[in-house]
Amino acid sequence: MSVEQELAHFSPEKGTLLTVGVFDGVHRGHKYLISRLVEQARKRDLLPGVVTFRQHPQEVLAKTGLSFLTDLDDRIRLIKAEGVAIVVPISFTPELSKYTPRQFVSLLQKHLKMKGLVIGPDFALGYGREGNIENLKALGKKMGFTIETVPPVKINGKVVSSTAIREALAKGDMKKVERMIGRPFSLSGPVVTGAGRGVTLGFPTANLSVSPEQAVPTDGVYATRAYIDGKAYPSLTYIGSSPTFGGKERRIEAYVLDYNGTLYGRELKIDIMERLRGDVKLKSTEELKQQIAEDVKKGKIILGNQR
Repeated sequence: MSVEQELAHFSPEKGTLLTVGVFDGVHRGHKYLISRLVEQARKRDLLPGVVTFRQHPQEVLAKTGLSFLTDLDDRIRLIKAEGVAIVVPISFTPELSKYTPRQFVSLLQKHLKMKGLVIGPDFALGYGREGNIENLKALGKKMGFTIETVPPVKINGKVVSSTAIREALAKGDMKKVERMIGRPFSLSGPVVTGAGRGVTLGFPTANLSVSPEQAVPTDGVYATRAYIDGKAYPSLTYIGSSPTFGGKERRIEAYVLDYNGTLYGRELKIDIMERLRGDVKLKSTEELKQQIAEDVKKGKIILGNQR
């Protein structure tokens, strides 16, 4: 399906003020830009809208694997929660990357009734990133749309970005991740059958299956909250390949405290609050049981202090 066909599915009842990008993670920088978009749209009696790419342009153009902080459904939900009237997902393809800025904004005007763009300071669109701020402003004067730039959000002097969040995840720095995205980092997916070692150890775990494109924190044990039927439960989550048992496949296993029901086949969401320790190979099963018991004690303290 071409981008024009995708855009043709949307028909706003009046003019729109738009922003365009991946918005992976919908972090604090994204939220600030979107808040300005919503504010300006209200002043101009326009609909605030976000055009988001299903694929990351970097992945398509550079052909490098890139994990997502949020899947498309979560992205759309989080963006709409910021007061956006319409969210338009489109496919970033090699064909789309060859569009000139004029061709692309013409489609936005034609199908989405675009009257203006709200963008960040490093924004650029179109073939070879020709549509930078200066060129878009000149194009806007000719084609009848406005351009407003919004400064980035900084924490401790550093710009909040999806790349910075991925770097913090790779270090297991969940507090830094939470500061940048403005909420706990979460993982969700169906619970699948695992090796069954948790039951043997006395700590039954739910094995969470996530998309291979999902960004996941570095290996280790984390204090987490698990959500079952809308209720939050304290939990511990292990991410790793079980080196004590010679494992090779990376797993995500959540031990949900104070819950005795069966979770197989159900959707489970976990908020990852803090890393307790790294993944280590222990000498015996008994030593592992002792270590998990210590992890549980430490996790309860951390989660209790965060209520």
